[in-house]
Amino acid sequence: MPEDTILSTSGLTKEFAGFTAVNGVDLKVRRGSIHALIGPNGAGKTTCFNLLTKFLAPTRGTILYNGRDITREKPAEIARLGLVRSFQISAVFPQLSVLTNVRIALQRKRGDNFDFWRSERTLKSLDEDARRLVEAVGLSSFQALTAGELSYGRKRALEIATTLALDPEMLLLDEPMAGMGREDVERIEALIRKVSKDRTILMVEHNLSVVASLSDRITVLARGQVLAEGDYAAVSKDPRVVEAYIGSGGGHGHH
Repeated sequence: MPEDTILSTSGLTKEFAGFTAVNGVDLKVRRGSIHALIGPNGAGKTTCFNLLTKFLAPTRGTILYNGRDITREKPAEIARLGLVRSFQISAVFPQLSVLTNVRIALQRKRGDNFDFWRSERTLKSLDEDARRLVEAVGLSSFQALTAGELSYGRKRALEIATTLALDPEMLLLDEPMAGMGREDVERIEALIRKVSKDRTILMVEHNLSVVASLSDRITVLARGQVLAEGDYAAVSKDPRVVEAYIGSGGGHGHH
């Protein structure tokens, strides 16, 4: 396995009753890159993502992370190894403040139990780290608000902050821009670019203009198989990709 590959799959397959959702996918994600998984609706992107993050067990095939076989590992175990998924499972507590949400995520990373109140010093250092993360995602002026009071795009920024609190080596983003207006999309796009500086990102994303501007490499899935791979310029010109998107009525879901 080449040094610079952080995550790879070989022959990754998921069959549901009478239906193959993911069919023999070989994926290689280069360390330090932003890699996008795209494709029309029903292409198997979400299933593929769920296999990588261990929410589903593959029917066949293997998944390697940093050269280690994680095919049978549990989600909590791969999170400990540094492979962390954001958004759909992030625990953001709507009734707690932005800062408190980030601090709780930092405590989880440390595996602290909740008698942390005892040590004033621990609390102070957690607060400093939490403030730094809140600032990193552009939420400093909102840190006293409860998470529930934030706009949709800013909630997403908070979710990224709580994910970064776990200090992932590789971040998996499931449709980070879904349901966002243009201003929010631009803000989250800038945020993803910023947090990608010292980590690897794999994202499923419908918004192709985001994919075009953010991704180093793109894997296009159609009917559960890899249709094409390369940078945006290459895959967007590939006649099979054009056909797959047009043939499925655009396949942009909500865009």
